[in-house]
Amino acid sequence: MAEPATSVTLGQRAKQREPRSAAPRPTVSRRREVSHTSARSLLMTVLGEYVLPRDRPVWTSMLVEALGMLDIEEKSARQALARSAAEGWLVSERVGRRVRWSLTPPGRRLLTEGADRIYAFGREAVAWEGRWLMLIVSVPEAKRDLRHRLRTRLTWAGFGSPVAGVWVSPDPSRQHEAQQIVAELQLDAQAMSFTAAYGEVGEQESMVERSWDLSELTDRYEDFIDRFTGLRPAGDPAVLRAQTELVHEWRRFPFLDPRLPAELLPAEWSGRKASELFHRKHVEWRPTAQAYWDKLLDNEENA
Repeated sequence: MAEPATSVTLGQRAKQREPRSAAPRPTVSRRREVSHTSARSLLMTVLGEYVLPRDRPVWTSMLVEALGMLDIEEKSARQALARSAAEGWLVSERVGRRVRWSLTPPGRRLLTEGADRIYAFGREAVAWEGRWLMLIVSVPEAKRDLRHRLRTRLTWAGFGSPVAGVWVSPDPSRQHEAQQIVAELQLDAQAMSFTAAYGEVGEQESMVERSWDLSELTDRYEDFIDRFTGLRPAGDPAVLRAQTELVHEWRRFPFLDPRLPAELLPAEWSGRKASELFHRKHVEWRPTAQAYWDKLLDNEENA
């Protein structure tokens, strides 16, 4: 079936008109990473899990078919491709009456970083020497947008806030990252930081409870466990779908979990169980899912 002319993206046209430096640069959005399932976010999962490991372009029809297996309609799939290209993740190439897609170098780099984060997350215990990083930075009530941006970025970096204007992390190595955040928001002039052990006033456990909402995170981990524990897909297409959904759901947790050391977590922490489940299922389903993807690629090449 011939591809419509609109498959040539705005990003591709811009590349033809503008100098190389004007090409869009893809970025990772925490809001998008933790949001509900969408065609755009599922496409990112498919690209990272199947396209990234291969140095082969992928036809539009195959990406549309893959997203269709995940209940994404064709129109939404094509829109996701166009938007991803406009943001600099993909570049299209017309071959006769068909269009195929390749990752851009920046897109490949960011997806590689994302894959490393996803597959490493939860594998290693966080060693802790009992020291805290404390950041003190206040933003006037009138500057609500700035307060929101500060909260968003520090939360993404794993910081918690026990009281207004105070941020804490059990990882002192994040000091440089905190410094970069306040500098970029032009708050470094009034910011202060300390590294120290917790004192004798108050309870450390109480500070942790006030700083991070672990109950909501626990619910998300439990939902993940309930969804995938008993899942046993039958047939190659079902395995590819299960593998994609497994990775898609798991990729949110590095953006949600502050990765507190074991000493600060509940005894029966759901995150450990969820991590073991993810890595076990991913190893179990990966050979079949990847082999089926290669089969689809070969079929499209020979079409």
